[in-house]
Amino acid sequence: MLYDELWPVCQDGNSKETDAKTREFLKRVVDILLDHITIQNDRSTKIVDFHTPEQLKEVIDFGIPDDPLNLDQLLVDCKDTLKYQVKTGHPRFFNQLSCGLDITSLAGEWLTAAANTNMFTYEIAPVFILMEHECLKKMREIIGFENGDSILAPGGSVSNMYALMIARHKAFPQHKKYGMRAIKGQLIMYTSQHHHYSIKGGASAIGLGTDNCVQVACDERGKMIPEELEKLVIKHKNEGHLPFFVNCTTGTTVYGAYDPISDIADICEKHGIWLHIDAAWGGGLLMSKKYKEKRFKGIERADSVTWNPHKLLGTLLQCSTLHLKENGLLISCNQMSADYLFQTDKCYDCTYDTGDKVIQCGRHNDIFKFWLQWRSRGMSGFEKQIDRLMELTYYQVDQMKKMPEKFYLINDEPECTNVIFWYIPTRLRDEKRDHFWQDELGKVTALIKGRMMKTGSMMISYQPLGDLPNFFRSIISNQAQTEEDIDFMLAELDRLGHDL
Repeated sequence: MLYDELWPVCQDGNSKETDAKTREFLKRVVDILLDHITIQNDRSTKIVDFHTPEQLKEVIDFGIPDDPLNLDQLLVDCKDTLKYQVKTGHPRFFNQLSCGLDITSLAGEWLTAAANTNMFTYEIAPVFILMEHECLKKMREIIGFENGDSILAPGGSVSNMYALMIARHKAFPQHKKYGMRAIKGQLIMYTSQHHHYSIKGGASAIGLGTDNCVQVACDERGKMIPEELEKLVIKHKNEGHLPFFVNCTTGTTVYGAYDPISDIADICEKHGIWLHIDAAWGGGLLMSKKYKEKRFKGIERADSVTWNPHKLLGTLLQCSTLHLKENGLLISCNQMSADYLFQTDKCYDCTYDTGDKVIQCGRHNDIFKFWLQWRSRGMSGFEKQIDRLMELTYYQVDQMKKMPEKFYLINDEPECTNVIFWYIPTRLRDEKRDHFWQDELGKVTALIKGRMMKTGSMMISYQPLGDLPNFFRSIISNQAQTEEDIDFMLAELDRLGHDL
Protein backbone atom coordinates (compact mmCIF):
# COMPACT_ATOMS: atom_id res chain seq x y z
CA MET A 1 0.00 0.00 0.00
CA LEU A 2 1.28 3.44 -0.98
CA TYR A 3 0.50 7.00 0.16
CA ASP A 4 -1.74 7.69 -2.84
CA GLU A 5 -4.20 5.04 -1.68
CA LEU A 6 -5.03 7.15 1.41
CA TRP A 7 -6.86 10.37 2.09
CA PRO A 8 -6.47 13.09 0.90
CA VAL A 9 -4.54 12.07 -2.23
CA CYS A 10 -6.88 9.28 -3.30
CA GLN A 11 -10.07 10.92 -4.56
CA ASP A 12 -10.97 8.32 -7.18
CA GLY A 13 -12.69 4.98 -6.82
CA ASN A 14 -14.39 3.59 -3.73
CA SER A 15 -14.41 6.16 -0.94
CA LYS A 16 -15.23 3.52 1.68
CA GLU A 17 -12.17 1.54 0.65
CA THR A 18 -9.98 4.65 0.81
CA ASP A 19 -11.35 5.47 4.25
CA ALA A 20 -10.73 1.92 5.46
CA LYS A 21 -7.11 1.98 4.28
CA THR A 22 -6.55 5.36 5.88
CA ARG A 23 -7.94 4.16 9.19
CA GLU A 24 -5.91 0.96 9.05
CA PHE A 25 -2.65 2.86 8.50
CA LEU A 26 -3.34 5.39 11.25
CA LYS A 27 -4.43 2.71 13.72
CA ARG A 28 -1.13 0.92 13.16
CA VAL A 29 0.71 4.19 13.80
CA VAL A 30 -1.31 4.73 16.99
CA ASP A 31 -0.45 1.20 18.13
CA ILE A 32 3.24 2.08 17.77
CA LEU A 33 2.70 5.24 19.80
CA LEU A 34 0.78 3.41 22.53
CA ASP A 35 3.52 0.78 22.75
CA HIS A 36 6.04 3.60 23.15
CA ILE A 37 4.04 5.08 26.04
CA THR A 38 3.96 1.68 27.75
CA ILE A 39 7.72 1.23 27.28
CA GLN A 40 8.50 4.71 28.63
CA ASN A 41 6.66 3.93 31.86
CA ASP A 42 8.46 0.61 32.34
CA ARG A 43 11.41 1.23 34.66
CA SER A 44 13.13 -1.96 33.51
CA THR A 45 13.63 -0.53 30.00
CA LYS A 46 16.56 1.61 28.93
CA ILE A 47 16.17 5.35 28.54
CA VAL A 48 18.33 5.24 25.44
CA ASP A 49 19.99 2.61 23.28
CA PHE A 50 22.93 4.88 22.66
CA HIS A 51 24.61 4.93 19.25
CA THR A 52 27.19 7.36 17.95
CA PRO A 53 26.11 9.36 14.86
CA GLU A 54 27.99 7.01 12.56
CA GLN A 55 26.51 3.92 14.23
CA LEU A 56 23.00 5.37 14.01
CA LYS A 57 23.43 5.97 10.29
CA GLU A 58 24.14 2.25 9.96
CA VAL A 59 20.91 1.09 11.62
CA ILE A 60 18.47 3.69 10.24
CA ASP A 61 18.14 4.65 6.59
CA PHE A 62 17.89 8.47 6.67
CA GLY A 63 17.93 8.82 2.88
CA ILE A 64 15.21 10.49 0.82
CA PRO A 65 14.14 8.12 -2.02
CA ASP A 66 13.37 9.04 -5.61
CA ASP A 67 10.21 6.94 -5.64
CA PRO A 68 7.49 6.36 -3.02
CA LEU A 69 8.12 3.78 -0.32
CA ASN A 70 5.52 1.26 0.77
CA LEU A 71 3.59 2.30 3.89
CA ASP A 72 4.84 -0.85 5.63
CA GLN A 73 8.35 0.61 5.40
CA LEU A 74 7.10 3.86 6.89
CA LEU A 75 5.73 1.92 9.85
CA VAL A 76 9.15 0.34 10.32
CA ASP A 77 10.62 3.85 10.17
CA CYS A 78 8.23 4.96 12.91
CA LYS A 79 9.20 2.02 15.14
CA ASP A 80 12.93 2.57 14.60
CA THR A 81 12.64 6.29 15.27
CA LEU A 82 11.13 5.69 18.69
CA LYS A 83 13.42 2.72 19.40
CA TYR A 84 16.58 4.81 19.14
CA GLN A 85 15.16 8.11 20.44
CA VAL A 86 15.80 9.13 24.05
CA LYS A 87 12.75 8.29 26.16
CA THR A 88 12.22 11.66 27.80
CA GLY A 89 9.07 10.42 29.56
CA HIS A 90 10.96 7.68 31.41
CA PRO A 91 10.84 8.14 35.20
CA ARG A 92 14.64 8.02 35.35
CA PHE A 93 15.21 10.81 32.87
CA PHE A 94 16.50 13.68 35.05
CA ASN A 95 18.34 15.42 32.23
CA GLN A 96 16.27 18.38 31.02
CA LEU A 97 13.87 21.03 32.30
CA SER A 98 11.19 19.63 29.98
CA CYS A 99 10.47 15.96 30.54
CA GLY A 100 7.67 13.53 31.23
CA LEU A 101 4.78 12.55 28.99
CA ASP A 102 1.47 13.94 30.19
CA ILE A 103 -1.31 11.89 28.61
CA THR A 104 -4.01 14.56 28.48
CA SER A 105 -1.56 17.01 26.93
CA LEU A 106 -0.51 14.31 24.46
CA ALA A 107 -4.15 13.82 23.50
CA GLY A 108 -4.37 17.54 22.87
CA GLU A 109 -1.29 17.48 20.69
CA TRP A 110 -2.73 14.68 18.59
CA LEU A 111 -5.95 16.62 18.05
CA THR A 112 -3.96 19.77 17.30
CA ALA A 113 -2.09 17.96 14.54
CA ALA A 114 -5.33 16.64 13.08
CA ALA A 115 -6.90 20.13 13.08
CA ASN A 116 -3.73 21.53 11.43
CA THR A 117 -4.63 25.19 11.58
CA ASN A 118 -2.73 28.43 11.96
CA MET A 119 -3.32 30.77 14.87
CA PHE A 120 -3.10 34.17 13.21
CA THR A 121 -6.83 34.88 12.88
CA TYR A 122 -10.10 34.01 14.58
CA GLU A 123 -11.39 33.39 11.06
CA ILE A 124 -9.53 30.10 10.72
CA ALA A 125 -9.02 29.11 14.39
CA PRO A 126 -12.10 30.32 16.29
CA VAL A 127 -12.21 27.63 18.97
CA PHE A 128 -8.47 27.65 19.62
CA ILE A 129 -8.31 31.46 19.75
CA LEU A 130 -10.95 31.54 22.48
CA MET A 131 -9.11 28.82 24.40
CA GLU A 132 -5.97 30.90 24.14
CA HIS A 133 -7.77 33.99 25.44
CA GLU A 134 -9.14 32.10 28.43
CA CYS A 135 -5.88 30.39 29.45
CA LEU A 136 -3.76 33.50 29.04
CA LYS A 137 -6.27 35.62 30.97
CA LYS A 138 -6.14 33.10 33.82
CA MET A 139 -2.35 33.12 33.82
CA ARG A 140 -2.33 36.94 34.02
CA GLU A 141 -4.69 36.75 36.99
CA ILE A 142 -2.31 34.34 38.72
CA ILE A 143 0.60 36.69 38.04
CA GLY A 144 -1.40 39.63 39.36
CA PHE A 145 -1.94 41.63 36.16
CA GLU A 146 -5.45 43.12 36.27
CA ASN A 147 -5.70 43.64 32.51
CA GLY A 148 -2.80 43.43 30.08
CA ASP A 149 -2.18 41.20 27.10
CA SER A 150 -0.44 37.89 26.33
CA ILE A 151 0.75 35.72 23.48
CA LEU A 152 2.13 32.23 22.95
CA ALA A 153 5.55 32.16 21.31
CA PRO A 154 7.80 29.39 19.95
CA GLY A 155 9.85 28.93 23.12
CA GLY A 156 11.03 31.01 26.06
CA SER A 157 13.89 32.49 24.07
CA VAL A 158 11.45 34.16 21.68
CA SER A 159 9.17 35.20 24.54
CA ASN A 160 12.13 36.92 26.20
CA MET A 161 13.12 38.56 22.92
CA TYR A 162 9.58 39.88 22.47
CA ALA A 163 9.79 41.41 25.95
CA LEU A 164 13.00 43.19 24.95
CA MET A 165 11.44 44.50 21.74
CA ILE A 166 8.34 45.74 23.53
CA ALA A 167 10.35 47.42 26.30
CA ARG A 168 12.36 49.30 23.69
CA HIS A 169 9.18 50.21 21.82
CA LYS A 170 7.54 51.50 24.99
CA ALA A 171 10.51 53.77 25.73
CA PHE A 172 11.27 54.76 22.13
CA PRO A 173 8.22 54.16 19.89
CA GLN A 174 9.87 56.07 17.03
CA HIS A 175 12.42 53.24 16.77
CA LYS A 176 9.86 51.13 14.91
CA LYS A 177 10.04 53.47 11.90
CA TYR A 178 13.50 54.98 12.08
CA GLY A 179 15.59 52.28 13.75
CA MET A 180 18.48 52.92 16.13
CA ARG A 181 19.14 56.39 14.71
CA ALA A 182 15.96 57.49 16.50
CA ILE A 183 17.59 56.81 19.87
CA LYS A 184 20.11 59.40 21.02
CA GLY A 185 22.29 57.34 23.28
CA GLN A 186 23.32 53.78 24.02
CA LEU A 187 20.63 51.46 25.35
CA ILE A 188 21.75 49.26 28.24
CA MET A 189 20.02 46.16 29.63
CA TYR A 190 20.80 44.11 32.71
CA THR A 191 20.55 40.49 33.73
CA SER A 192 22.20 38.25 36.32
CA GLN A 193 25.38 36.29 35.74
CA HIS A 194 23.24 33.14 35.80
CA HIS A 195 20.77 34.33 33.15
CA HIS A 196 19.50 32.09 30.39
CA TYR A 197 21.62 32.64 27.29
CA SER A 198 18.52 33.74 25.35
CA ILE A 199 18.70 37.10 27.13
CA LYS A 200 22.08 37.87 25.62
CA GLY A 201 20.93 36.28 22.36
CA GLY A 202 17.94 38.60 22.31
CA ALA A 203 20.23 41.60 22.75
CA SER A 204 22.15 40.47 19.70
CA ALA A 205 19.05 39.65 17.64
CA ILE A 206 17.33 43.02 18.09
CA GLY A 207 20.48 45.02 17.46
CA LEU A 208 21.48 46.10 20.98
CA GLY A 209 24.73 44.14 20.91
CA THR A 210 25.90 41.66 23.51
CA ASP A 211 28.31 44.19 25.09
CA ASN A 212 25.25 46.21 26.12
CA CYS A 213 23.71 43.24 27.91
CA VAL A 214 25.35 43.82 31.28
CA GLN A 215 25.69 40.92 33.70
CA VAL A 216 25.05 41.64 37.37
CA ALA A 217 26.90 39.74 40.09
CA CYS A 218 25.11 36.95 41.96
CA ASP A 219 25.43 35.76 45.54
CA GLU A 220 26.55 32.27 46.51
CA ARG A 221 23.00 30.98 45.91
CA GLY A 222 22.97 32.21 42.32
CA LYS A 223 20.60 35.16 42.96
CA MET A 224 21.14 38.64 41.51
CA ILE A 225 22.51 41.13 44.06
CA PRO A 226 20.21 44.21 43.87
CA GLU A 227 22.84 46.59 45.25
CA GLU A 228 25.19 45.62 42.44
CA LEU A 229 22.44 46.24 39.90
CA GLU A 230 21.80 49.76 41.15
CA LYS A 231 25.51 50.58 41.16
CA LEU A 232 25.68 49.65 37.48
CA VAL A 233 22.52 51.58 36.58
CA ILE A 234 23.84 54.74 38.25
CA LYS A 235 27.25 54.30 36.62
CA HIS A 236 25.77 53.98 33.15
CA LYS A 237 23.39 56.90 33.62
CA ASN A 238 26.30 59.06 34.73
CA GLU A 239 28.12 58.04 31.55
CA GLY A 240 25.19 59.26 29.47
CA HIS A 241 23.81 55.83 28.58
CA LEU A 242 20.16 54.76 28.61
CA PRO A 243 19.35 51.88 31.00
CA PHE A 244 15.97 50.58 29.85
CA PHE A 245 15.51 46.88 30.71
CA VAL A 246 16.20 44.56 33.64
CA ASN A 247 15.73 40.81 33.36
CA CYS A 248 14.91 39.18 36.68
CA THR A 249 15.25 35.39 36.51
CA THR A 250 12.91 33.31 38.64
CA GLY A 251 14.28 29.82 38.29
CA THR A 252 17.74 29.96 36.77
CA THR A 253 18.66 27.16 34.40
CA VAL A 254 21.41 25.60 36.50
CA TYR A 255 20.94 26.65 40.14
CA GLY A 256 17.16 27.06 39.96
CA ALA A 257 17.64 30.35 41.82
CA TYR A 258 14.99 33.07 42.14
CA ASP A 259 16.18 36.66 41.90
CA PRO A 260 14.63 38.97 44.57
CA ILE A 261 11.77 40.55 42.61
CA SER A 262 10.66 43.21 45.09
CA ASP A 263 14.14 44.65 45.62
CA ILE A 264 14.79 44.72 41.90
CA ALA A 265 11.35 46.24 41.24
CA ASP A 266 12.21 49.07 43.66
CA ILE A 267 15.30 49.90 41.60
CA CYS A 268 13.43 49.71 38.28
CA GLU A 269 10.68 52.03 39.52
CA LYS A 270 13.22 54.47 40.93
CA HIS A 271 15.12 54.71 37.64
CA GLY A 272 12.23 54.27 35.18
CA ILE A 273 13.37 50.91 33.82
CA TRP A 274 11.24 48.10 32.35
CA LEU A 275 11.17 45.03 34.63
CA HIS A 276 10.91 41.66 32.92
CA ILE A 277 10.53 38.39 34.82
CA ASP A 278 11.97 35.33 33.10
CA ALA A 279 9.91 32.63 34.80
CA ALA A 280 10.20 30.26 31.84
CA TRP A 281 11.53 27.52 34.12
CA GLY A 282 10.41 28.46 37.63
CA GLY A 283 6.99 29.86 36.77
CA GLY A 284 5.26 26.60 37.58
CA LEU A 285 5.59 27.42 41.28
CA LEU A 286 3.06 30.21 40.73
CA MET A 287 0.46 27.44 40.81
CA SER A 288 1.27 26.59 44.43
CA LYS A 289 0.02 28.76 47.28
CA LYS A 290 2.85 27.36 49.37
CA TYR A 291 5.60 28.51 47.02
CA LYS A 292 4.12 31.49 45.18
CA GLU A 293 4.54 33.90 48.08
CA LYS A 294 8.06 32.63 48.83
CA ARG A 295 9.40 32.77 45.30
CA PHE A 296 7.31 35.42 43.52
CA LYS A 297 6.64 38.20 46.01
CA GLY A 298 6.30 41.39 43.97
CA ILE A 299 5.77 39.74 40.57
CA GLU A 300 2.67 41.90 39.98
CA ARG A 301 5.03 44.91 39.81
CA ALA A 302 6.73 43.56 36.68
CA ASP A 303 6.03 44.93 33.21
CA SER A 304 6.31 41.53 31.49
CA VAL A 305 6.61 37.86 32.40
CA THR A 306 7.76 34.81 30.44
CA TRP A 307 6.24 31.54 31.69
CA ASN A 308 6.61 28.15 29.96
CA PRO A 309 3.95 25.54 30.81
CA HIS A 310 6.05 22.98 28.92
CA LYS A 311 8.52 22.91 31.81
CA LEU A 312 7.35 22.42 35.40
CA LEU A 313 3.70 22.05 34.48
CA GLY A 314 4.53 19.18 32.14
CA THR A 315 2.65 20.42 29.07
CA LEU A 316 4.07 18.84 25.93
CA LEU A 317 6.66 20.79 23.97
CA GLN A 318 6.31 23.45 23.11
CA CYS A 319 4.20 25.86 25.12
CA SER A 320 5.68 29.23 26.03
CA THR A 321 3.78 32.35 27.06
CA LEU A 322 4.58 36.04 27.36
CA HIS A 323 2.43 38.28 29.55
CA LEU A 324 2.33 42.09 29.59
CA LYS A 325 0.86 44.35 32.23
CA GLU A 326 -0.11 47.02 29.68
CA ASN A 327 -2.61 46.20 26.97
CA GLY A 328 -1.95 47.39 23.42
CA LEU A 329 1.83 47.17 23.43
CA LEU A 330 2.04 43.87 21.56
CA ILE A 331 0.02 45.18 18.65
CA SER A 332 1.64 48.62 18.72
CA CYS A 333 5.14 47.16 18.62
CA ASN A 334 4.65 44.48 15.99
CA GLN A 335 1.66 45.42 13.83
CA MET A 336 2.30 45.57 10.08
CA SER A 337 -1.36 45.49 8.96
CA ALA A 338 -1.06 42.99 6.12
CA ASP A 339 -4.27 43.56 4.13
CA TYR A 340 -4.53 39.98 2.92
CA LEU A 341 -4.91 38.72 6.52
CA PHE A 342 -5.94 41.49 8.87
CA GLN A 343 -8.85 43.29 7.27
CA THR A 344 -10.66 45.66 9.60
CA ASP A 345 -14.16 45.13 8.18
CA LYS A 346 -14.60 41.44 9.05
CA CYS A 347 -17.87 40.10 10.36
CA TYR A 348 -16.51 39.62 13.89
CA ASP A 349 -14.49 41.53 16.50
CA CYS A 350 -11.07 41.79 14.84
CA THR A 351 -9.28 42.20 18.18
CA TYR A 352 -9.47 38.42 18.37
CA ASP A 353 -7.00 38.20 15.46
CA THR A 354 -3.57 37.62 17.02
CA GLY A 355 -1.25 37.39 14.03
CA ASP A 356 -0.36 41.08 13.95
CA LYS A 357 0.74 41.02 17.59
CA VAL A 358 3.91 39.10 16.74
CA ILE A 359 6.61 39.11 14.08
CA GLN A 360 5.97 35.48 13.12
CA CYS A 361 2.74 35.78 11.09
CA GLY A 362 2.21 32.01 11.10
CA ARG A 363 1.87 30.66 14.63
CA HIS A 364 1.55 27.05 15.71
CA ASN A 365 -1.39 25.97 17.85
CA ASP A 366 0.30 25.44 21.23
CA ILE A 367 -2.80 26.09 23.32
CA PHE A 368 -5.11 23.09 22.98
CA LYS A 369 -2.78 20.61 24.72
CA PHE A 370 -2.39 23.08 27.62
CA TRP A 371 -6.09 23.92 27.81
CA LEU A 372 -7.04 20.22 27.84
CA GLN A 373 -4.40 19.42 30.44
CA TRP A 374 -5.49 22.33 32.66
CA ARG A 375 -9.14 21.25 32.37
CA SER A 376 -8.14 17.75 33.45
CA ARG A 377 -6.51 19.05 36.62
CA GLY A 378 -8.10 22.32 37.56
CA MET A 379 -6.10 24.69 39.73
CA SER A 380 -5.96 22.18 42.59
CA GLY A 381 -4.42 19.48 40.41
CA PHE A 382 -1.56 21.70 39.24
CA GLU A 383 -0.95 22.83 42.81
CA LYS A 384 -0.76 19.21 43.97
CA GLN A 385 1.62 18.43 41.10
CA ILE A 386 4.01 21.28 41.92
CA ASP A 387 4.02 20.55 45.65
CA ARG A 388 4.84 16.91 44.92
CA LEU A 389 7.77 17.80 42.64
CA MET A 390 9.21 20.04 45.35
CA GLU A 391 8.66 17.32 47.95
CA LEU A 392 10.71 14.90 45.84
CA THR A 393 13.45 17.51 45.43
CA TYR A 394 13.79 17.91 49.18
CA TYR A 395 13.78 14.13 49.56
CA GLN A 396 16.73 13.89 47.16
CA VAL A 397 18.67 16.57 49.05
CA ASP A 398 17.98 14.88 52.40
CA GLN A 399 19.17 11.52 51.08
CA MET A 400 22.36 13.07 49.72
CA LYS A 401 23.05 14.77 53.06
CA LYS A 402 22.98 11.33 54.67
CA MET A 403 25.87 10.27 52.39
CA PRO A 404 28.37 13.18 52.57
CA GLU A 405 31.22 10.84 51.67
CA LYS A 406 29.60 10.17 48.28
CA PHE A 407 27.79 13.41 47.41
CA TYR A 408 28.80 17.04 47.67
CA LEU A 409 25.88 19.46 47.35
CA ILE A 410 26.89 22.73 45.71
CA ASN A 411 23.59 24.23 46.86
CA ASP A 412 22.00 22.38 49.76
CA GLU A 413 18.84 24.54 49.80
CA PRO A 414 17.40 24.44 46.27
CA GLU A 415 14.59 26.86 45.47
CA CYS A 416 13.30 24.88 42.51
CA THR A 417 13.66 21.23 41.49
CA ASN A 418 17.28 21.66 40.37
CA VAL A 419 19.75 19.73 42.53
CA ILE A 420 23.40 20.53 41.75
CA PHE A 421 26.13 18.29 43.10
CA TRP A 422 29.28 16.26 42.61
CA TYR A 423 29.54 12.51 43.01
CA ILE A 424 32.72 11.62 44.95
CA PRO A 425 34.45 8.38 43.86
CA THR A 426 36.21 6.22 46.44
CA ARG A 427 39.74 7.53 45.73
CA LEU A 428 38.75 11.16 46.41
CA ARG A 429 36.71 10.71 49.57
CA ASP A 430 39.56 11.37 51.99
CA GLU A 431 41.38 13.99 49.90
CA LYS A 432 41.69 17.67 50.76
CA ARG A 433 38.65 19.51 49.41
CA ASP A 434 40.37 22.27 47.44
CA HIS A 435 40.18 23.42 43.83
CA PHE A 436 42.40 20.50 42.70
CA TRP A 437 39.84 18.17 44.27
CA GLN A 438 37.05 19.98 42.46
CA ASP A 439 38.92 19.71 39.17
CA GLU A 440 39.15 15.96 39.62
CA LEU A 441 35.45 15.75 40.42
CA GLY A 442 34.75 17.69 37.23
CA LYS A 443 36.63 15.07 35.21
CA VAL A 444 34.83 12.26 37.03
CA THR A 445 31.45 13.87 36.29
CA ALA A 446 32.02 13.72 32.52
CA LEU A 447 33.22 10.11 32.72
CA ILE A 448 30.17 9.04 34.72
CA LYS A 449 27.88 10.69 32.18
CA GLY A 450 29.60 8.74 29.42
CA ARG A 451 29.04 5.46 31.27
CA MET A 452 25.48 6.51 32.00
CA MET A 453 24.73 7.07 28.30
CA LYS A 454 26.25 3.75 27.23
CA THR A 455 24.40 1.88 29.97
CA GLY A 456 21.13 3.66 29.24
CA SER A 457 19.91 3.27 32.81
CA MET A 458 19.23 6.97 33.49
CA MET A 459 20.22 10.43 32.32
CA ILE A 460 21.41 13.47 34.32
CA SER A 461 22.91 16.58 32.74
CA TYR A 462 26.19 18.20 33.71
CA GLN A 463 27.92 21.50 33.05
CA PRO A 464 30.61 23.85 34.36
CA LEU A 465 29.57 27.26 35.69
CA GLY A 466 31.89 30.17 36.40
CA ASP A 467 34.90 28.86 38.33
CA LEU A 468 33.22 25.55 39.07
CA PRO A 469 34.26 22.60 36.89
CA ASN A 470 31.70 20.09 35.62
CA PHE A 471 28.99 19.14 38.11
CA PHE A 472 25.70 17.29 37.87
CA ARG A 473 22.33 19.03 37.70
CA SER A 474 19.39 16.71 38.20
CA ILE A 475 15.87 17.90 37.41
CA ILE A 476 12.61 16.59 38.81
CA SER A 477 9.70 17.64 36.62
CA ASN A 478 8.25 14.29 35.55
CA GLN A 479 5.01 13.41 37.32
CA ALA A 480 5.96 9.71 37.13
CA GLN A 481 8.97 10.11 39.40
CA THR A 482 8.90 8.73 42.94
CA GLU A 483 11.23 8.30 45.91
CA GLU A 484 12.16 4.93 44.41
CA ASP A 485 13.57 6.70 41.34
CA ILE A 486 15.60 9.08 43.53
CA ASP A 487 17.03 6.13 45.46
CA PHE A 488 17.86 4.43 42.16
CA MET A 489 19.61 7.57 40.89
CA LEU A 490 21.91 7.76 43.92
CA ALA A 491 22.70 4.04 43.89
CA GLU A 492 23.34 4.06 40.14
CA LEU A 493 25.71 7.03 40.39
CA ASP A 494 27.67 5.06 42.97
CA ARG A 495 27.70 1.94 40.80
CA LEU A 496 28.83 3.86 37.71
CA GLY A 497 31.42 6.04 39.41
CA HIS A 498 32.85 4.49 42.57
CA ASP A 499 35.97 3.14 40.81
CA LEU A 500 36.87 6.29 38.84
